[in-house]
Amino acid sequence: MSTAETRYCYRHPDRETGLSCSDCGRPICADCATFAPVGIRCPDHAGARKGPTKRIRPRPVHRAQGVALATGSAPITKALIAINAAVYLYTASQGGGLGSPGGKLFAQWILYGPWVPHGGWYRLVTAMFLHASIIHIGFNMYALWVIGTPVEQYLGRARYVGLYFVSGLAGSAGALVLTPHTPTLGASGAVFGILGAMMILEWQVTGRLAGNAMTWIVINLIVDVFIPGISIGGHIGGVIGGILITLGYAHWRGGRAQYGQLGIPGVVGLIVVAAGSVAVAYFRVRGYA
Repeated sequence: MSTAETRYCYRHPDRETGLSCSDCGRPICADCATFAPVGIRCPDHAGARKGPTKRIRPRPVHRAQGVALATGSAPITKALIAINAAVYLYTASQGGGLGSPGGKLFAQWILYGPWVPHGGWYRLVTAMFLHASIIHIGFNMYALWVIGTPVEQYLGRARYVGLYFVSGLAGSAGALVLTPHTPTLGASGAVFGILGAMMILEWQVTGRLAGNAMTWIVINLIVDVFIPGISIGGHIGGVIGGILITLGYAHWRGGRAQYGQLGIPGVVGLIVVAAGSVAVAYFRVRGYA
């Protein structure tokens, strides 16, 4: 990371920010930012102002520590999708083909309550990289791309990595709480954690919790009730983890949340949620030892 330079919103000069418009490069605060799958835009380029506007020459923009510039790229999301796809292809080659993955790695990584206390604590993490079918991985990776891209651009790479893995860990703990005797796998706990993060970010920008993220969460949880084989506990655990992590990341100044740099409270929040998830899993499966 390069040397941090304090930047301020071009519309609110008193507000420090780590965000930039993906079209013109000008710094913008959370209230001025508009999320889109291809980047974060200022009001001028998001269509918030009507009528012709003159073309603005982008200023040189420097990256603040821990913050990804909103350029439309999402390298961590792409890398996570690639890793999940590679693991799926490997388990498919060991199992029954693309439609029926399996084999040694599949058995070693899957999350199953009675196996966890017998040297299987790593399964809380590895299970989030396994998928049961083409439809399963296809849906999860599409959701990861659509939801994860803007969240990665907003939070920055370091925070986004922590969000993905720790909310996935919380999802594994939630799955063990509700269905410890059911084998669990998939990235949906982490994806729901990203949805939880998006819900908090939308609330901080718009002042309303009932945004797109909340709608997606509610719809998916309703679907979970009626479709067998879906880990409701994993989804709920992931959402809770994502919400807590994002609240911990925020720098609260004058009642406003900012994400300029990853501070000690954010790191502590990650540790607390991760430790809490492992503790919940421990008290749920300790009787199987």
